[in-house]
Amino acid sequence: MPSAVIITGPGFQDHDVVYTYYRFLEEGWEVDVATKNGADVVGKYGIPLPMDKTARPLISFDGLDAEDYDAVILTGGHEAPDRVRQDKNVLEFLQAMDRAGKVVAGLCHGPWIMISAGVLRGRKACAYIGLRDDVINAGADVVDSDVIVDGNIITCSYYGYCGKFMQAVFDTVHKAAVAA
Repeated sequence: MPSAVIITGPGFQDHDVVYTYYRFLEEGWEVDVATKNGADVVGKYGIPLPMDKTARPLISFDGLDAEDYDAVILTGGHEAPDRVRQDKNVLEFLQAMDRAGKVVAGLCHGPWIMISAGVLRGRKACAYIGLRDDVINAGADVVDSDVIVDGNIITCSYYGYCGKFMQAVFDTVHKAAVAA
């Protein structure tokens, strides 16, 4: 069974977490949600994490291990990614996921975390308008698109494209499993 982790923090874009979390479950994936110290957080529009009584307990950034996951989702909502990208455990985890060729995927402002981890340099990516300059300055080739897949790196410019984004995540993980 494939597994994923959604990494987020206070002020996350509620749509990003709710949609990706339940899509993973719908596809039969195991999914964790990671926050700093595994602490409960609340989204930009008031969604609490954990979201419901069926959710697994939140995990801490210091417990992230690339061997445990096939994909990582980095959520938007400018406040959460700005906080998350300051955590060295998250940055080291993303670097390990990238080295292993596992999916590293960011929605909206989520690629800020990818920038801080150094995994966008030399890659094709799309970017939310407020993040475009940062992605370019990080050395990525920014393409105007809803979703861009460059190997194991997936970016999505806006939460309204979550459906396309998640399909890209599922397809990319499936292709990697078939190739292995």
